[in-house]
Amino acid sequence: GFKGFAYRFAKNFRRDWQLHLMLLFPVVYMFIFHYIPIYGVQIAFRDYKAADGIVGSEWVGMQWFLKFWNNYKFKQIFFNTIRLSLYSIFATFPLPVIFALLINLYRTSRFRKFVQTVTYFPHFLSVVTIVAIISMVFGAFNGLYGNLYRFFGNTGYPPDFANSAAAFPHLYVWSGLWQSLGWNTIIYTAALTAVPQEMHEAAQLDGASRFKRMIHVDLPMIMPTVAIMLILRFGSIMGIGVAKVYLMQNPLNVSTSEVISTGRRRRKLLLRRRGGSVQFPDQLCHASSGELHLQ
Repeated sequence: GFKGFAYRFAKNFRRDWQLHLMLLFPVVYMFIFHYIPIYGVQIAFRDYKAADGIVGSEWVGMQWFLKFWNNYKFKQIFFNTIRLSLYSIFATFPLPVIFALLINLYRTSRFRKFVQTVTYFPHFLSVVTIVAIISMVFGAFNGLYGNLYRFFGNTGYPPDFANSAAAFPHLYVWSGLWQSLGWNTIIYTAALTAVPQEMHEAAQLDGASRFKRMIHVDLPMIMPTVAIMLILRFGSIMGIGVAKVYLMQNPLNVSTSEVISTGRRRRKLLLRRRGGSVQFPDQLCHASSGELHLQ
């Protein structure tokens, strides 16, 4: 019963109190920054005014959702958001798993450390730097792409991929993969270290090559981790960040680059210029994207 559970918990706590103390800090962090803010989700259903507070603001129900759904740009920005998220998941999620498995094949520690260092580095670059690199590489006028086009004897300028609406999703997704590939392999590399060596030895005795051991031993052992990470990734399907999309956006590619977060920012700036209230876009996009920023 409960007394038995309490006794076992107290016994385990006294024995491993250091581990429980280490666990305390992430639990407190999660509670403060991820659970307490859930209280503010109700602003999506209120006519929120800072002076009145969350509870004091008028309850308007589904008003902001209906305005969003009836907006003439709803289909465009909703489709763009879903397309970028799904494209990013299906195109880039499997690659860190494959990369971690390939790195694990090499037993040379020096080579593995070199590859990991090189692939981890882009993760620490800012979004502004990443967008600047995209412009310098794919720019049709002064970029590497344009200079190579003219270097091989062509005249004029090549097609402008950097500002193309059709190319925007590809540039956004694959530049994100380049930035995060190495960093996303960390959790899978850690999971691979827990694979029992006895399983590899048994597979070797049965004549399995290193590649077959990767497919039939390593991959099944890390599949629970892969499944959990995939579920978590789908949980943020509507959470495309504003910074990178906004920096890559221009009038030429806005038809494919306008997402919920940038639509919110654009409408907010427009209403401020007109001297109107910015309440609607804040509520609209917080409710739609699941973001909770009390601004």
